[in-house]
Amino acid sequence: MAEQKTMKDLQAEVDTYIGQFKEGYFSPLAMLARLSEELGELAREVNHYYGEKPKKSTETEKAIEEELGDLLFVLICMANSLKVDLEDAHDYVMDKFKTRDSDRWTRFEQE
Repeated sequence: MAEQKTMKDLQAEVDTYIGQFKEGYFSPLAMLARLSEELGELAREVNHYYGEKPKKSTETEKAIEEELGDLLFVLICMANSLKVDLEDAHDYVMDKFKTRDSDRWTRFEQE
């Protein structure tokens, strides 16, 4: 079983990796473009698996997991470069959903 990593661990691991290169992190605008690019690649894979557009025989097989990993890596890079703690960001958005949207969706009945 793989070691469990926290978001802080993931952010530190990416920071250590990027820190070994003189170029460092890309600019926020460049990373936004990379996020868009990776999201497009994920969309293409999802469309191949679940949509009406099957892959051509000449297209290589890529996993949705790989595309999600690419997207996560760039997201972590962007957060790190902007000094955003993703655990704090997650906690903030979950609190928002639990309060603002607390009665928005139909819940399963409690037994």
